[in-house]
Amino acid sequence: MKKDQVTITDLARELNVSPSTVSRALNNSPFISEERKKVILELAKKMNYSPNQLALSLLNKRTKILGVVVPEITSYYFSTAINGIQDKVGSSGYKLMISQSNESFEEEIRLMEAMALVRVDGFLISPSSNTLNYDHFEKIKDSGFPLVIFDRDCVGLEADKVVVDDYSGAFQAVEYLIQTGCQRIAHITGSTNLSTTQHRRKGYLDALQNNNFPILEDLIVIGDDSSSESGVACMQKLLDLRQIPDAVFCYNDAIAIGAMSVIRERGIEIPDQISLVGFDDEPYSSYFKPSLTSVWQPIYDLGLLSAKILLDNLEMEKENPNYRFEVLKPELVIRESSRKII
Repeated sequence: MKKDQVTITDLARELNVSPSTVSRALNNSPFISEERKKVILELAKKMNYSPNQLALSLLNKRTKILGVVVPEITSYYFSTAINGIQDKVGSSGYKLMISQSNESFEEEIRLMEAMALVRVDGFLISPSSNTLNYDHFEKIKDSGFPLVIFDRDCVGLEADKVVVDDYSGAFQAVEYLIQTGCQRIAHITGSTNLSTTQHRRKGYLDALQNNNFPILEDLIVIGDDSSSESGVACMQKLLDLRQIPDAVFCYNDAIAIGAMSVIRERGIEIPDQISLVGFDDEPYSSYFKPSLTSVWQPIYDLGLLSAKILLDNLEMEKENPNYRFEVLKPELVIRESSRKII
């Protein structure tokens, strides 16, 4: 059976003093003698007294809890971002309430409503791939909750945002493939709803156009999602073309790994016959044979900065009309799956 929590009233009854005297002593009031403070603190320790956090949060109008909603928790990308968030907020005394939407718009709304009911102090959200309507974000803002959108942009929504320059990362990758002598550069995309997908595709297209390469629609294959299975299906389509590509820029590393398995099954040499580039630079990428060339993203810093902006807003205790839009820079990490520059 769960024991009742020791209260200030219980301590006061034991010492035959008023609850207000105990409260002042526990809060190190200068109006209580050091001798009495010592007696009260020793009893509190002996009786395993701990403050009622709910009562304190109601008194301070703060729960010291931040709501975090991401598409998935177990992936390297989002777990690393959450580490950055945790490291930033932990030193400020905040706790995280973390949930995953599983790329569901409806689940994202449900989770945010549940978090609002328990009065989290603010939200850090990476929208689902199916989030095309932002009314729930507007509702949260109108209710007075600070909100930071990270990783995936919500175009048209006025809010603080922290993203990575996906366009620049894709442009770097494709221009590098061109410099290595590749002529037929394919692209396997992710979900078309995502801003990250759109920006990476734009970087791919602009890199080709800036180098006077033709845009060949049969070399652009749209994936159902961002999984290795999608990479397998899309790569099979590319290898069934009459003239196969000599390079493939993939939306992420998971897709690239799926593509790599198909290329090797067909007996095609990487990178001699096909160069392969991913995006995210996940830890396993360097352990494949051949190791995967990929675009590194500052994911930890993404989480860290997102949390800092939210904490800054909470400290201001008033609405900031000047929303921040922070863009972090990625870097191309060259490994064995792509040719050397000729």
